[in-house]
Amino acid sequence: MFAKQGSQVRRSTPANLSSVGAARDGAGQGELESLKAQLEAARHAAGEAIGVFYDPRQNAAHAADLQRLHRLREEMASPMHRAEAWGRAASGADQHHTSEADVEPAEFEKRADALFGA
Repeated sequence: MFAKQGSQVRRSTPANLSSVGAARDGAGQGELESLKAQLEAARHAAGEAIGVFYDPRQNAAHAADLQRLHRLREEMASPMHRAEAWGRAASGADQHHTSEADVEPAEFEKRADALFGA
């Protein structure tokens, strides 16, 4: 994958893709932390046990927020899993003297999805 930066075109790598992802994920991380703080304050106010409060089936009042919390956590983890898979593929290619790191992004995503069941 190639990215245009100013007048230069450069190849996207896990490192520069992770910096873009980090900027995007920073907003998601802020939302995640805020939601966790709100839910924890509600749990303390209700005097509920962690296992009961954080189970959406047992806590209908906060079920939507709990599901959002789980989705945010998954969204935050997915780019990291993909980057790790890309790094392992590149590392394995280096060991076999082939260039797996030059796999097209669509092919990489297919492999990552197959590996992580997405």
